[in-house]
Amino acid sequence: MTSDYETGFLARIFTASDGLKLYARDYGHDNPLTADRAPVLCLPGLTRNSRDFHQLALILSRDTIAPRRVITVDARGRGLSTWDDDKSHYNLNVEADDVLSACAVFDIAQAAFIGTSRGGLVLHIIAGTRPDILKAVVLNDIGPVLETEGLHDIRTYLNRERKPADWDDAAEILKENHGASFPALIADDWQDMAYAIYAEIEGKVTADFDPAIATQMLALDLDAPLPDLWQQFDGFNSIPMMVIRGENSKLLSAATVTEMEKRHPGMIAVEAMGQGHAPLLHLDNIPHAIQSFLAANS
Repeated sequence: MTSDYETGFLARIFTASDGLKLYARDYGHDNPLTADRAPVLCLPGLTRNSRDFHQLALILSRDTIAPRRVITVDARGRGLSTWDDDKSHYNLNVEADDVLSACAVFDIAQAAFIGTSRGGLVLHIIAGTRPDILKAVVLNDIGPVLETEGLHDIRTYLNRERKPADWDDAAEILKENHGASFPALIADDWQDMAYAIYAEIEGKVTADFDPAIATQMLALDLDAPLPDLWQQFDGFNSIPMMVIRGENSKLLSAATVTEMEKRHPGMIAVEAMGQGHAPLLHLDNIPHAIQSFLAANS
């Protein structure tokens, strides 16, 4: 599949604290105009990767007034990062440590962070262990309470049997799975999503993550009460925060966002109209909202 997803950044390989090789994309690294602004680190969702943020990273790093260095990370087992032989390492604490390793390697003492879904959960962990590294935080369709309905949906589509025959089929599968929650998307958006989620491996269009991650979802008991992360969320109290919720999200409820606003009075809440879980951050007014938030807080 031809695309501009492979331009505009420097590919970086770095080593986690346990020796695993991880991958990141570094946008705007060579622009001296970014030096006086906090860099932006982007953390993707459960089975997603750095490509999820490509269009947003280009917007932020090429801003003509206030460009920023943007680093987007493939968590272990996703994208071009190495699959872990010890599948138990696919957990929030290890992945939070990987983010801190990235900051150390890239000489980042403090950054603005954007966390989509699981990436936002990782930020909850960091808020409880290294809040000093968080200059500002954007949570994309995630909070301290996860709705069971949304988790059921994720588990269902991650363990679907149908595999794409080609790139067009990959886009069609995504539209079949998510179209009802994403009426705002047009054909090109589904193609972009396909390229972000899948990769061509040994001549086949394949979901770009270790299948063990999807298997972990099958082991979850979604009939049991889910633990919340309110204690960790309170670690964000002194940190500027924006929360983006998909209008049709089944994972992050409007009620949870309201409670987040009560606990974090300075929090900015934005709704991504016509989108579900998790919103594409380069569409509609979302990039402008993020740019304005970053300009005011980092």
